[in-house]
Amino acid sequence: MPLRPIFYDTETTGVRAEKDRIIEIAAYDPTLDRTFEQLINPGSPIPPEATAIHNISNEMVANAPSFSAVAQDFMTFCEGDVVLIAHNNDGFDYHFLKAEFGRAGHTLPSWKFLDSLKWARRYRNDLPRHTLQFLREIYGIDANNAHRALDDVIVLHKVFSYMTDDLSIDQVYALLNKPRELHHMPFGKHQGKPLKSLPQDYVTWLAGSGAFDKAENNELKMSLQKLGFLQPA
Repeated sequence: MPLRPIFYDTETTGVRAEKDRIIEIAAYDPTLDRTFEQLINPGSPIPPEATAIHNISNEMVANAPSFSAVAQDFMTFCEGDVVLIAHNNDGFDYHFLKAEFGRAGHTLPSWKFLDSLKWARRYRNDLPRHTLQFLREIYGIDANNAHRALDDVIVLHKVFSYMTDDLSIDQVYALLNKPRELHHMPFGKHQGKPLKSLPQDYVTWLAGSGAFDKAENNELKMSLQKLGFLQPA
């Protein structure tokens, strides 16, 4: 049975999943043409700098349920053989979702996940930027209420459809999860430089910072090991 894509997004109180909290979660199931949208009370004040980004205030979540009360509804929405797709999933949304499920006393369901930002960087490397709003402009999609979860989810679905064209979701998932050897630095102050020209002390610094412990950097870690910059674990 083919995978059923579900596009999702979270808005949060900050950027650190171990301490910050989800305050809004939304999802869109294009196969069944249904949406999920829920504000969440994080149990602590929302920092003003976070509200400035997503426009979600403390007053808006004051009477909202906790994530624990929302978790079962979200799991029900995502029942079946699904793949959850978010823009920067591997670096952001997945970690928040896993942390919140843990706090709620649940094990994160065995969903598959797909990062549309990773797809854009790999297959649209002709573009200077890969933010969701930049991609929206590139593909001529109408402006939305950026940084509110459901609006971003709907835009993501449209952007993703353009980026993947006639590929099935199973083909997209297989391509994105196929290991590949990198030849250029994908981020940081040496972005774009050939890996073989990287200073050893920079690679050592990356390793010490925990960069290679992140799943989204597995390909970089493998490629640097092959070049002899890192020793296999």
